[in-house]
Amino acid sequence: MKKILTVIGLCFTICAYTQTEIAIIPQPAHVQQLSGSFTLSSKTKIYVQPGDMGIQKVGEMLAAEIQDKTGLKLPVITAHASAKNNILITSSGAPDSLGKEGYQLSVKPAAIVIKANEGNGAFYAMQTMLQLLPVATKELSKAAVPVPAVEITDKPRFEWRGLMLDCGRYYYSMNFLKKFIDYIAMHKMNTFHWHLTEDHGWRLEIKKYPRLTDIGAWRTETEFSQGRLNGTPAGGFYTQEQAKELVRYATSRFVNIVPEIEMPGHATAALIAYPELSCTGGPFKTLTRWGIQKEIFCAGNDKTFEFLENVLSEVTAIFPNAVIHIGGDEAPKDRWKACPKCRQRIKEEGLKDEHELQSYFIKRIEKFVLTKNRNIIGWDEILEGGLAPNAWVMSWRGTKGGIEAARQHHNVVMTPYDYYYLDYYQGKPSLEPNAIWDNAINTLEKVYKYEPFDNALTAEQAQYIKGVQGNVWSEFIHTPEKVEYMTFPRAAAIAETGWSAAHLKNWDDFAKRMETQYQRYDLMGLNYAMSAYNVWQATRYDSTTHTAEISFKTNSYRPEIRYTLDGNEPTGSSKLYTAPFSVKAPVLIKSAVFRNGKMLGKVYEEAVLKK
Repeated sequence: MKKILTVIGLCFTICAYTQTEIAIIPQPAHVQQLSGSFTLSSKTKIYVQPGDMGIQKVGEMLAAEIQDKTGLKLPVITAHASAKNNILITSSGAPDSLGKEGYQLSVKPAAIVIKANEGNGAFYAMQTMLQLLPVATKELSKAAVPVPAVEITDKPRFEWRGLMLDCGRYYYSMNFLKKFIDYIAMHKMNTFHWHLTEDHGWRLEIKKYPRLTDIGAWRTETEFSQGRLNGTPAGGFYTQEQAKELVRYATSRFVNIVPEIEMPGHATAALIAYPELSCTGGPFKTLTRWGIQKEIFCAGNDKTFEFLENVLSEVTAIFPNAVIHIGGDEAPKDRWKACPKCRQRIKEEGLKDEHELQSYFIKRIEKFVLTKNRNIIGWDEILEGGLAPNAWVMSWRGTKGGIEAARQHHNVVMTPYDYYYLDYYQGKPSLEPNAIWDNAINTLEKVYKYEPFDNALTAEQAQYIKGVQGNVWSEFIHTPEKVEYMTFPRAAAIAETGWSAAHLKNWDDFAKRMETQYQRYDLMGLNYAMSAYNVWQATRYDSTTHTAEISFKTNSYRPEIRYTLDGNEPTGSSKLYTAPFSVKAPVLIKSAVFRNGKMLGKVYEEAVLKK
């Protein structure tokens, strides 16, 4: 029986800290900075509690990370020992209030002690400790490395903290998926939503239906950008052994993989392989362009459900996570309205319309998935016609669906497109060639300020909001480098919302801590976007005097903005922006952020014309 301790300071307050010393993302629940530091050296040892394999594995991972970052090779010793002059990882004395994912991290000049009830919490304590290391530790190889003294008590706000990667529209290698999971884990996120099937590709081997990947995993070309085909064949799939390998990899980093098998819509790739499961019988052509398709699984055909149940039997055998994503979104009812089998199903089941037919479809699938001791989660369209009894809802069309599901006492993951879709622009559209949507902008600041709890919910209903998730849709994101560019740094903002209590969130403080996080990304070689350094110009024009007041802002912390009014590119010696200023029209203004004479981000230009 673990001794329950009273945690002084669990009122979730934060001490002031020096940014160069402590810049932890996501923000811990309670941080107290102490004087002094612990010194990592070649004499340091890592002691882990015997009999707890989860904690022992964390000790081994910590040793590997320290060696990578500092060059110090620390031994991991499985033994009961004091932490004097060493690092101790233990569950002894960890308060039950920390739950599975919480931890206590004590760094003092004499020792480092990590306490957690389970391996999850120890792993997240490790992530925090790694952020206490000097960012330039690679330059201090095999030297004494200081770790600032702190007392941290921490646990997450939400149980679901995730990122989705769309591999249905574009295939990514196993090596990159492992790297993506590493990124998820380092931000204390715990869910990888693996979008595996789409109109444009079926990516998971199903042994009973080999044509799904023999035929459905390939297409002749894809859209390079809206309206432009690249002329290059694309495709690929993951074998079941590869999927199991990825599950093992993710599990070792305390990341759950939630597979998504789309139904009844987004099914063209499957229907190309098995057209008899459609309402029309096909034939169908491989898709090359993005777009919502009318071809969906036939809800009036019992062979459709036999097929999907066989598929889900193989899926649940691969993925141990308790939740299976079944899509349910963007399923046009045109084919169902004209299909004799679907019309007959509506009549036999006493359904009102095609929306209730979709509800019948989802409920029938849920009934089967429950026999596998799993629950289903679907996009918020599964609300239409009535929710399946135990279904989770992923609210993407804003927050309305999530609010309604929570009112019905269904678990909800908030992932509204107007905040958490990471294929949207993250800066000025003219400066963002990698994004898709012309008028959709989710800046770092906007993503950070999203609050998943809604005042429309009672306290009881709000308990059904189980977490948040960012989504990376990949139709126009064809390389791993672009995935990284679109995902980061915005995923860090989502991670903080998922982990940190709402009252701890502070945009200016987050932007300040991100300056250190960018340095970490640089050391990792992560291809993050520099859009936070792009300048946004606000212009207030006076038509009487033909003058305008100009102000600048960025999504970065206290940026050094320099600008020109003569049409030349700004340099490190151009005029420094300190406050709003007036100009006489017409004039062309160019602006950019600099640090130590080097430009960060891109040059933004905007003309002020006479009106």
